[in-house]
Amino acid sequence: MSYAEAVDRLNALGQELAVPAHGAPRRKFDLAHMRTLMRALGDPQHRFASVLIAGTNGKGSTAATLAAIVAAAGYRTGLYTSPHLVRVNERIQLSAPNQPTEYSSAEVPGSAGGGHLQPIADDEFARLYFRVDDVARRLVSIEALPFAPSFFEMLTAVAFEHFAEERVALAVLEVGLGGRLDATNIVEPLVSVITDISLDHQAYLGNTLAEIAREKAGILRPQGTLVMLPQHPEVNQAIGEVAATMPEMRAVSAVDMLPGRNGHGATGDVSRAGNRYTVALGGEPVGVDSPLSGEHQKRNIGLALAATEELRNRNGYTLPGWAIEAGIQATRWPGRLEWVRPNLLLDVAHNPAGVWTLRAALATMPEERPRTLIFSCLRDKDLAEMTQILFPLFDSSLPNRQKDHVIVTPIANPRAADVTELLAAAHRLNVPAHAAPHVQAALTEAEAVTGAGGLIVGTGSVYLVGELRRLATGEALV
Repeated sequence: MSYAEAVDRLNALGQELAVPAHGAPRRKFDLAHMRTLMRALGDPQHRFASVLIAGTNGKGSTAATLAAIVAAAGYRTGLYTSPHLVRVNERIQLSAPNQPTEYSSAEVPGSAGGGHLQPIADDEFARLYFRVDDVARRLVSIEALPFAPSFFEMLTAVAFEHFAEERVALAVLEVGLGGRLDATNIVEPLVSVITDISLDHQAYLGNTLAEIAREKAGILRPQGTLVMLPQHPEVNQAIGEVAATMPEMRAVSAVDMLPGRNGHGATGDVSRAGNRYTVALGGEPVGVDSPLSGEHQKRNIGLALAATEELRNRNGYTLPGWAIEAGIQATRWPGRLEWVRPNLLLDVAHNPAGVWTLRAALATMPEERPRTLIFSCLRDKDLAEMTQILFPLFDSSLPNRQKDHVIVTPIANPRAADVTELLAAAHRLNVPAHAAPHVQAALTEAEAVTGAGGLIVGTGSVYLVGELRRLATGEALV
């Protein structure tokens, strides 16, 4: 069986968050099903140590930074994230030595020097996918499972199989949705990290910050460790209440890992791409030189650093300052305030909190610079609020923004908002906008209408950003 066949089989499962047709009920997730599948595979999730990261925004950036640090120290490191931008392989990554040597040993972390993360190979993905698929089909046939595993459950099982086979010293796992019932939540993490929480996926997680926070707090464990930063009071209280039910659970604040908290300042904005400052770890200065742009990334980097401290102080990992610096600098998390061309900025701001972050980044740029927005989003997102935050920044009816443009476009996803909905949202705000027939046309038009020295911003959905990135960089699909 080939890689293309594996991806086709995976895609045939459908998107579990898609709105059901004909009034059918939404799929209910149950960890018992995931445990049944994993047990039939030999429980690979118990053969490696892990860090589990939940939250609404920032969990991917935090996971990518932490995994890069551990890999730079020479540990065999796994990274599991979602969704992907261009290729499904992006979700499952494994570290490889930067300088392999015949004298290195898999039993001795760091003996081959520092490492870097790279996606699972096509043939390896296919081999593991069909192994999991065969087991899942057998379980359904004997009624051990009521139905086939979901898209995300299948990918999670493949990731766990891969990490177990490769004997990773640590897997950094990003929760897909929520936490309590997420497929990743069958591991026993050394550290649980909760990033910033806001309203999103209310149909599954609840309608208030407190309800959503309690779902995210489902990744906490008795005798475990929680790493987080202060958030909205409702979030803090809800997580605190869950933590109080966990015997001997240790809570760690990452506040001291933020720039300026320990005597060191910070510099950097989105226009120079990245964040650069110094923090103190274990009494020693550590230079942060991250390619991740935006003020909000300081919080995500801080969470990764606090998790690093827990791993090296309480879990026996050797993570020296040089490796921490090298890992942060080597972090790759594309599509997040990413310049893929000198005039093309991509950001997967897919909810109101993310859009506010993008708006703050745009505020650091010259006001007189002409701007073109390429926008699309999913139907289950808060279109009204997202456009209220973002579209006025590109309002060509204003005297100082007459060279601006708003282009909306359809995206290839069953959950995508219709172009008529996107245009209606702009019309309600009295912001001029027009539609392109597809993403390629939107990018071509944006390049044509944006004046010299102007800026093109692509945002609103990970699927839009992934397609724009593929078109701009020439990366292959599948």
